[in-house]
Amino acid sequence: MKYLDPKSDVTFKKVFGEHKELLISFLNAMLPLREENYIVTLEYLSPELVPINPDKKDTIVDVRCKDKDGRQFIVEMQMYWTNAFKKRALLNTCKAYSMPAEKGEKYTELKPVYTLSLVNDIAFPELDEFYHCYKLTHTQNTTYTIDDIMMIFVELPKFSPKSYNEKKMQVLWLRYLTEINERTQYVDEELINDVNVGKALSLVEESAYTDDELYAIDHYWDAVSRERTALAEKYEKGRAEGREEGAKSRSVEIARTMLAMNMPLDTIAQATGLSKEEIKSLSS
Repeated sequence: MKYLDPKSDVTFKKVFGEHKELLISFLNAMLPLREENYIVTLEYLSPELVPINPDKKDTIVDVRCKDKDGRQFIVEMQMYWTNAFKKRALLNTCKAYSMPAEKGEKYTELKPVYTLSLVNDIAFPELDEFYHCYKLTHTQNTTYTIDDIMMIFVELPKFSPKSYNEKKMQVLWLRYLTEINERTQYVDEELINDVNVGKALSLVEESAYTDDELYAIDHYWDAVSRERTALAEKYEKGRAEGREEGAKSRSVEIARTMLAMNMPLDTIAQATGLSKEEIKSLSS
């Protein structure tokens, strides 16, 4: 059996954007919901977040839906991390929360919005945890919170299935996202035997996709590879420029010190690598 990576744009949307029962299972496992508040039914909403003001920018998410209580859920799969993505996730969350008010509904009728961002990259290198939940919290007394807006970031590379205990379904879904790809030769029976994860596995079998869909998937991974390369090159360029700027600053400080000691320009230039014109400008 040959599988496709469930993290690609095409497969992710096919699994979670077309099969409500799988999305319900996934969200109940991944979101910090109490059992009595679990999602029971869902209605898919347009993934396009269109503001009332035409001067403002539209944004598109991977999956957006709401449950019978009006709570909205946004799910996004991101292959690489940037601060811009974090800002975009916040913007989409706030936009989804405010849209009903823009359409004339009462503020008291605004419902909570949960954004689940799955990141196939290291987003928070300073933290060991892979699961990060953000909400509005009182700074002095953290037991007081405003739960209308909640943002969850999951760093897939940090995930390790260490404990099943109370979060068994979360572990199974994360194993599905991290263990299944084009190189997968063996799938654990535990994943296959779970009703929802087993169905999600069948939805990423290569034989279930048309040639056009397979081409779109290849195109997606090619785009991801190009973007990663561009980001890496930009990072390395920034580091090189930083090193060069630092070296120049040190040379300038040394030159200032040598000038104060009335040392010859030729000697200073040889010691620092600065031109005589640059050295002269330091004494003006």
